[in-house]
Amino acid sequence: MLHPGATFLSTRLSLVLAWVLLLGGPALAAPRQPVVAELYTSQGCSACMAADELASDLAARKDVLVLTFPVDYWDYLGWRDTFARPAFSDRQKAYAKALGVREVFTPQVVIQGRSQTGRTEPGQSLTRTTEALIDKAAAVRRNGPAIRFLKGGRVQVGEGRAPPGGAEVWLVRYQSDPAEVAVTAGENSGKTVRYRNVVRELDRLGTWSGRARAYSEPQPAEVDLKSAVLVQAKANGRILAAQAHSAGQ
Repeated sequence: MLHPGATFLSTRLSLVLAWVLLLGGPALAAPRQPVVAELYTSQGCSACMAADELASDLAARKDVLVLTFPVDYWDYLGWRDTFARPAFSDRQKAYAKALGVREVFTPQVVIQGRSQTGRTEPGQSLTRTTEALIDKAAAVRRNGPAIRFLKGGRVQVGEGRAPPGGAEVWLVRYQSDPAEVAVTAGENSGKTVRYRNVVRELDRLGTWSGRARAYSEPQPAEVDLKSAVLVQAKANGRILAAQAHSAGQ
């Protein structure tokens, strides 16, 4: 027979547990956030095909979120990139300014909005250089806000310490399945370009100043695309938090 005090304590614990579950489990740990690797590439760039293969290899890693951004500024060479968007080129130009790069070029890999590589010195490997930057970014302690995908096409960014000037919240929709494009003109004429995680849509959801906030997702223009949310410092483009949508999240 339980002591009356034990019965009371058991009842209170049950009530607390019920409230935690009802409120969505604030004590539950947020999923570990990946390191974001953005590849800027072009179907009209002969030097990009090796980088495209590297991105495909990195896409298999669970600790890395690879996003492939095809750019349009090489279209004048004779082949119009079928996936390129002016917004992707603008994003790369913003990185060039923030990272102190004189001009945009392809291929270029930007890691966590903090470092970049692409033009390696003789004897260096793009693969080794990129993986070293990813490992370095993974070792940095990240205190960014938690990101949750809610029902009804909404995204929640939790509380956290905002950088000076605040941050922006971006929704990236990408094609995770492999994509192939047969190029018939320009530098890669006669070759087939193979991609993974090609970005198809890029939308700015709003700003984040440190307080928890929910954002509405725009309706996708295409079906069967995966989604990821990036929280980036306005001042320098550094990625504070990132989360890809996964089933059951």
